[in-house]
Amino acid sequence: MAETVLETTGLTMRFGGVVATDNVNFSLKAGELRCLIGPNGAGKSTFFKCIIGLLTPSEGQVFMRNQETTGWHPHEVASLGVGIKTQVPNVMDGLTVVENIWMAARRFMPSKEASDKAQDVIERLALGSIAKAELGRLAHGERQRVELGLVVAADPWLVLLDEPAAGMTAGDVDRMSAIIDEMTRTAAVVIVEHDMQFIRSIATTVTVFHQGAILMEDHVDKVMADPIVRNVYLGKKA
Repeated sequence: MAETVLETTGLTMRFGGVVATDNVNFSLKAGELRCLIGPNGAGKSTFFKCIIGLLTPSEGQVFMRNQETTGWHPHEVASLGVGIKTQVPNVMDGLTVVENIWMAARRFMPSKEASDKAQDVIERLALGSIAKAELGRLAHGERQRVELGLVVAADPWLVLLDEPAAGMTAGDVDRMSAIIDEMTRTAAVVIVEHDMQFIRSIATTVTVFHQGAILMEDHVDKVMADPIVRNVYLGKKA
């Protein structure tokens, strides 16, 4: 049986009298890809922030490979070998793509190894055509791909992504799907996402949030076909 790499027990987050995440029990196996979906205010983003350390839950626990990480800061979570991409870019616009990726790798390995890793990531993610371009001059979709490159550079065993397909063109989304598929060969992946076409292209199991709790968790086809999910959360065109 595959190792459980991420688990939450009774995870609850309150903001005053508002319960944003309500007693969530969640688990993810090694090598698994899971998409978290739900309308705005459903609790998925708050749940994600509690996992990566941007928020400390009011109640409950977070475990990564059986080590409790509840209340850890994001850099402490990352130090375990966890790759994190939030909606706020963590890049250097004045540096080139290869320099950004080298810096990400250099946090975990010597300079020469980081250079080799940067070249490997550029090849794996098909970034060769923009490798020497300044990041600040790139289009949005290209920047998103580079940000995933920064995550991959650390060889993570768990990857946590917040809306990686946001604002992308259809072509960009196709390339992003291929990158995430490549990621799952070596890491478990959790993705918070609104783009249902993108989710259909990558997901097997989907977790649906509603009013801070898990409403449904099943194969993506069953989730898409569920009347409540379709009519209330995804829309009739989903």
